[in-house]
Amino acid sequence: MAENRIEENRDGTIIRLQGGFYDVMTTQGEVRSRARGNFRKRGISPVVGDEVVLHIESETGYILEVKERQNFLVRPPVANIDQALLVVSAAEPDFSAHLLDRFLVLIEAKEIQPIIILTKMDLLQGTAEAEVRTAIAGYRQIGYQVIETSSETLEGVEEVRPLLREKTSVLAGQSGVGKSSLLNALDPTLDLETSHISKSLGRGRHTTRHVTLIPLADGLIADTPGFSNLDFPHEMEIEELRWCFPEFVARQDTCKYRGCLHLNEPGCAVKKSVEAEEIMSSRYTNYGMFVEEIKNRARRY
Repeated sequence: MAENRIEENRDGTIIRLQGGFYDVMTTQGEVRSRARGNFRKRGISPVVGDEVVLHIESETGYILEVKERQNFLVRPPVANIDQALLVVSAAEPDFSAHLLDRFLVLIEAKEIQPIIILTKMDLLQGTAEAEVRTAIAGYRQIGYQVIETSSETLEGVEEVRPLLREKTSVLAGQSGVGKSSLLNALDPTLDLETSHISKSLGRGRHTTRHVTLIPLADGLIADTPGFSNLDFPHEMEIEELRWCFPEFVARQDTCKYRGCLHLNEPGCAVKKSVEAEEIMSSRYTNYGMFVEEIKNRARRY
């Protein structure tokens, strides 16, 4: 008797890339799949988060189509994200407003909702605690949601859970800030590998090696490899950068000149707000540094 062959097409979401295979989640379970050979010729590279059409042959899947993306992050490589949980540590490694602002710019540029998750709050004390709490108040005043957490004491962990419901989220942050520890605190059965901070380097080891979409709290969350450096994309221009600072956007209509870059223009409402301490000076300083970075990149290319 001839063996019954099952052939059908299914919709699904790529949740993992591993060893040249794509693990695709469908309503009928996970299917290990390969991509069509002509994807490379067409310049298509499927990533985690992509919505795809599969052709199933006896439990083996072949990706026929990658559907149009809602959005796409290059680093970490993940598509169709509803929100980004930007994980920054209060200590070990020290809180970095510069790195946080860099993350925020990249997320704002993609029009993805950012949520700031501050980890290791239990390690704060003294002057460092006062400085971090002042910074937190500043970001909240801008309108960003900030959640203070500790994976050791479980402070704030339950505040994260309802944010994940029916959302596809990306968890992004520097190496060693506690992304995997936060996920383990939300669901201990995950048992994700974590690492301690190197005292000599001041950063952690990359314990997450691949982008993976994890079902969690009635949603999907991408645990991503950590990194200590984050470059702006080549296509980002200075004119776009000013739109990635919500507190600048809120004041731009009162600047003297339309299209004000908030640098050296007279009658700039943003600069006046910085002088009046209505805008965080650290944010404006970082904006200026990012402008110079984009200018220098343009000169190189």
